[in-house]
Amino acid sequence: MKLRNVVITLLLLVGCSSVEETSSLKSYSGIYPHLAYYNNEGECGTGAVVPWADRLWVMTYGPHLPQGSSDKLYEITPNLEQITRPESIGGTPANRMIHKESGQLFMGPYAIGQDRKVRTIPYDAMPGRHTGNARHLTDPENKIYYGTMEEGFYEVDVQSLDVKQLYKDINDNKGTFHFNDANVNPESANLPGAHGKGLYSGQGVMVFSNNGEASNLALKQFDIEAGVLAEWDGTDWEVVRRNQFVEVTGPGGIYGNKNPETDPIWATGWDHKSVLLGVRNAETGWDFYRLPKASHSYDGAHGWNTEWPRIRDVGTDEKSDYLMTMHGMFWRFPETFTADNSSGIRPRSAYLKVIGDFARWNNQLVFGCDDSAQKEFLNKRKVKGEIEGPGQSNSNLWFTSIEKPDELGPNTAEGAVWISEEIEAEELSEPFLFAGWDYRSAWIKNEGAKVVNFVFEVDEKGDGNWQKLKSVSVNAGESVELTFASGEKGEWVRVSPDKATQATVHFTYTQKDQRSHTPDPMFDGLATITDSKVSAGLLYGLGDNRRQLGVLAGTASDTNFTESGYYELDSLMNLVKKDDQETAAFIREKFAIPSQVVTIDEASVLIIDDLNRRWRLPKGNANYTELTDNSLLRICREVATERDLLNCSGTFYELPAENADGFAKIRPIASHNFRIYDYASYRGLLVMTGLDAKASKGNPHVIASEDGKAAVWAGTIDDLWKTGKPVGEGGPWKNTTVSAGEPSDAYLIGFYDKRSLKLSHQANQPVTFIIEVEPIGHGPWMTYKEVTVSPGETFEYAFPEAFQSRWIRFVANKSCQATAWLKYE
Repeated sequence: MKLRNVVITLLLLVGCSSVEETSSLKSYSGIYPHLAYYNNEGECGTGAVVPWADRLWVMTYGPHLPQGSSDKLYEITPNLEQITRPESIGGTPANRMIHKESGQLFMGPYAIGQDRKVRTIPYDAMPGRHTGNARHLTDPENKIYYGTMEEGFYEVDVQSLDVKQLYKDINDNKGTFHFNDANVNPESANLPGAHGKGLYSGQGVMVFSNNGEASNLALKQFDIEAGVLAEWDGTDWEVVRRNQFVEVTGPGGIYGNKNPETDPIWATGWDHKSVLLGVRNAETGWDFYRLPKASHSYDGAHGWNTEWPRIRDVGTDEKSDYLMTMHGMFWRFPETFTADNSSGIRPRSAYLKVIGDFARWNNQLVFGCDDSAQKEFLNKRKVKGEIEGPGQSNSNLWFTSIEKPDELGPNTAEGAVWISEEIEAEELSEPFLFAGWDYRSAWIKNEGAKVVNFVFEVDEKGDGNWQKLKSVSVNAGESVELTFASGEKGEWVRVSPDKATQATVHFTYTQKDQRSHTPDPMFDGLATITDSKVSAGLLYGLGDNRRQLGVLAGTASDTNFTESGYYELDSLMNLVKKDDQETAAFIREKFAIPSQVVTIDEASVLIIDDLNRRWRLPKGNANYTELTDNSLLRICREVATERDLLNCSGTFYELPAENADGFAKIRPIASHNFRIYDYASYRGLLVMTGLDAKASKGNPHVIASEDGKAAVWAGTIDDLWKTGKPVGEGGPWKNTTVSAGEPSDAYLIGFYDKRSLKLSHQANQPVTFIIEVEPIGHGPWMTYKEVTVSPGETFEYAFPEAFQSRWIRFVANKSCQATAWLKYE
């Protein structure tokens, strides 16, 4: 044991009351607090998770650390003992490959033998942020490739670990490392783009991807040109496509393809329109497809918001089962995917965790996450106030059942093939996924000067045999919503116009939301919005290697918060009172709930974002208004790296960073009637305060102090899907004075179902209202309907189940007092 640093796993000292049991270790929704890992950097992500030599191997990374860091390599035993390997040298690694011939796992700068001995390649021999490994093109038995995020490429002898530099890492300037992601691309770069991600080989080439652009503009604008997919034939580089790409792999996964000459190579990526999927054929080269996005929190032209999306086989030796993570969706991915056999990609469910890698281990899925970054990077916004980030970066593993990727959020998703683009006559769009949802629709806007016929074709079996599905005539400047019937089948759909034009074609796919309005019993004990006094507290993940959660506890009434003491939640989930006035004062000052960051008026929730754009959201219970105005509810906080959790008027939302278009791409997660005072990330857990002490008894998700004056709820962020389906009501106008021809504020309508509208006015003559929709978030507004409402009448309308748009607004043809009221049930 002298050679190993054993991190706390004193099983006999762990309390016997646990949510889930592995031996006697506490876990909460699959999160084991004792397995959390910390570093001393601005971020602590999970770079790789690999079962090997009867252990689970995990490594962490910090940001922008090409010469090493405080990050560690961990060995986890089957009984969940966490061992910190003394060979650790840190850095920013996310590479992993099992080299079968030598019987080694290469992971970060480490070579791990079947005897669990670890050899380390020092960073002075192989500098850079290691992002991928690939099998060697000419000597795969004896050598492997390493690639770095800044285009350093190396050849490593698997026995001696001797390193041969093929291309110099662009951090390395005359032996001194200088790199800043915000700087323009260095002139010495071999390839466009920045922020390397994937590496794989086969078919005579090594394929590399990056997913960002190193420019100041990329820090602010999400839809500029960024990223690259490129390949190297052993001598020369060729740019395949100039978009943001991440995973590059094949059926062989982390072992490499079994038949490298003929097996396909897959690449995933995205642009501002949709997810991208590429597949390489040895004879014909690359083909590309488009898939919808469930979440836009992964957008951003700099590439920082994605971590490492993966495609991995999580099946058994007898039956493979490929799982893909991409833009907040778990996908079923076919092992046989090629351009000639492209059927079988299916959405599974949406998730909120930020996942760096995952694997199947001991008949469970294990996800390595990026949970709590001290730096929080560019993710600052007015609605959060001046809240500090956590005191120290930390993350954890998330253990789930094999079935969990089918059981989380609804798989509703959307994406476009064209957004206000110039299109040639009969130009074919790239294929867009068409199968796998209950409802499918498309919005078409002809932004040209002539009537255009848009032809939709489907590849029914994914074999490249395209057949006409239907055609739609759209007048110049007009829009059409197209709903596809359940009998209109196909794996892929593509579109073409019969005339040259400028156009937008955007698809939205929706799953029936089977959730009820009743929260899962795991939330028992959270105070309800009608409770006048609750056990509350401000939360702060402590710094300076204290590795505990600070809780400034007290009681919240309808008008104020009264402190009762300072407590700390430790790694064994004991909530203990402490005498630490300095930390209590720090929390009181730096984590106070901000005031007046949102407005709840008679109509709805009004948010004015950092770009002064106006957005409106539905309202929940009326009691939320006073509590929000009195700063007794946390509204917004980062609980997963580089995106925020918004909790406003009884609905949780996933909120992308401002550099990923922020509120324009907000997604409701679930609605509730809880009075949640504060929430934070700690050891991979979502921790919340705002409890009813009596109602919480018996719920293992609730941890209370011995004196009964402090309590928290602990679970995972993806538990929030179980609080209840999204509901609410409101609108952009309620007896509002409106001007003729002036559009209302944008009001959220996407991701809800059972939607109805009431439209009225107080004028003494008929008023015509144009109902406009914006399905994309950064696309053109489109006319949905025009309705004329007589004096004293109310226009009532139930939206069809298949209708989808992200935003809705209204325009009156006469100045008047008007109400546009929407109800989502």
